[in-house]
Amino acid sequence: MSDPLPSIPYDHFAKLDLRVATVISAEPHPNADKLLKIKLDDGTPEGRQVCAGIRQWYDPASLVGRQVVIVANLEPRQLRGEISQGMILAASDLRDQAPAAAADGAAKPGPDARDVILLTVDRAVKPGSKVS
Repeated sequence: MSDPLPSIPYDHFAKLDLRVATVISAEPHPNADKLLKIKLDDGTPEGRQVCAGIRQWYDPASLVGRQVVIVANLEPRQLRGEISQGMILAASDLRDQAPAAAADGAAKPGPDARDVILLTVDRAVKPGSKVS
């Protein structure tokens, strides 16, 4: 486990708007190898789009219909020509063991390889539900 960040006052944490959103569509980002472009139902009429650096861990089709936890009040920003209007939360952990080299000689992830796991909800809830 890495060193923890400094403690913050509760009112700093309370400024985060954490919400549940349902993935409507997901596709590879056209200009970035590590990103997926994801459209979300966040409970608003227009929904939102986020760009998430999870491409090597998730097939876009496998995300459709899943409910994820997002930070809804991040300022929008351009990521390689696409707007990202929030952040999908995920956990990142070192893999237990680095796999041996493949039979075809292809390189496999080293000892610093990470698994990335999206934060989801236990049961379906209405898109836009607050997380606390």
